[in-house]
Amino acid sequence: MTQHHELPALPNASGAAMPTAWQARREWRMALELATAAVRTRDLHEWPQGDGHPVIVLPGFLAGPESTVFLRGHLRRLGYRVHDWRQGRNLGARPELTERLEDLLLEIHDRYGRRVSLVGWSAGGIYAREMARALPDYTRSVITLGSPFRGHPASTRAWTMYRVMNRRHLARMFTDEALATRAAPLSVPTTCVYSRTDGIVAWECCLSEPAPLTENVEVTASHLGYGHEVETLRVISDRLAQPEGRWVPYAGHAATASPAPATTTAGDDDHGPEHGRRARGRAG
Repeated sequence: MTQHHELPALPNASGAAMPTAWQARREWRMALELATAAVRTRDLHEWPQGDGHPVIVLPGFLAGPESTVFLRGHLRRLGYRVHDWRQGRNLGARPELTERLEDLLLEIHDRYGRRVSLVGWSAGGIYAREMARALPDYTRSVITLGSPFRGHPASTRAWTMYRVMNRRHLARMFTDEALATRAAPLSVPTTCVYSRTDGIVAWECCLSEPAPLTENVEVTASHLGYGHEVETLRVISDRLAQPEGRWVPYAGHAATASPAPATTTAGDDDHGPEHGRRARGRAG
């Protein structure tokens, strides 16, 4: 059952315990979550339909485009113009990554002339938040899925691998100032999805401090299943379907909406001219 939580006093993310080995073993549920979603998303009549605005989906650490295929396909069928993040496998911090992702956001915005929604899974959600923080005027909304943007990543079971693969950048990435910046709420509509049964990331690290356009929404997904667990998909679909400029907190089960024309493109909408970086100031 999906629950909407705005907690008056958030749990201490800095002292959050890493999920236990037993919780990690239960990540096998992701296969069942995928099978269930494949059946329950066949008929789109009861799902909120999209308005055609562009969406970029960012994968988690060590994952690549294949991990978000189901999510991207579902959103495309609902009528969104969906794009992969174009960076291949997510290997963590790279000096050029911030600039490339900001360029992508600007290009997609320019292509459609509309603000872009960002959906980030795990570490992908941290990148999505920073894209929106740098370019709020080009961002419509941000949805994070089990993203540990608050506290320290040592509370995740992926920390050892992340530390090994990104050791050259750790010192600057995890200063007190950097941690505080990542945890600060955004100025655009933001939905932080978390699960207390997450077997990879401490759920406490996935909740945002209160802010006018920010909400924390609890689901029961596994960490590896966020992108295809049915209730999580309902949250994502409901949030993306909100009219631009009229954000309201999530009220529970997504309401039934009348069908709208959906795109029929088999792949991502990554075709057409490449616009690249625009000669203009960065918003925010």
